[in-house]
Amino acid sequence: MVSDSVKMKKYHVTLTFPERQSLYQLLQQKNLSRQKANRALMLLKVNQSGVGPALMDQEVANEFGVTTRTIETLRKRFVEEGFEVAVSGKGYESNLSRIKIDGKLEAHLIALSCNEPPEGYGRWSLRPLADRLVELNYIDSISHESVRQVLKKRVKALEA
Repeated sequence: MVSDSVKMKKYHVTLTFPERQSLYQLLQQKNLSRQKANRALMLLKVNQSGVGPALMDQEVANEFGVTTRTIETLRKRFVEEGFEVAVSGKGYESNLSRIKIDGKLEAHLIALSCNEPPEGYGRWSLRPLADRLVELNYIDSISHESVRQVLKKRVKALEA
């Protein structure tokens, strides 16, 4: 019998046979990360397809030493983003891919960093470089961290 609190859940995990098989195969892997293994096990525990134990969030949270919010997030991710994202987690998106720095701005930054530093500085540091790019109207705004990442990328390219 399904309890009242299960009926109130917004996101229900109902694993298909191939998804369950995939999770069992995943759990057999030797070099599986603990986080991925825990996600797979948690999905199997909250499975409501009639095959799994369909445990309550609180029971699963206690068993794995996490909060009920973690279980809720896992269920939501399964329903909204799919099986793979729920098991593997969201992929890391590099900050460089989000930075709107094109080749032209990168060239200006490198050229600027090769020039004489501002008065009072022995060499260019990240914040003055970022400020100078904005002063010269190459970009509306840029953080010193973005400048660091671009320069780091250049150094790696030179070393290769």
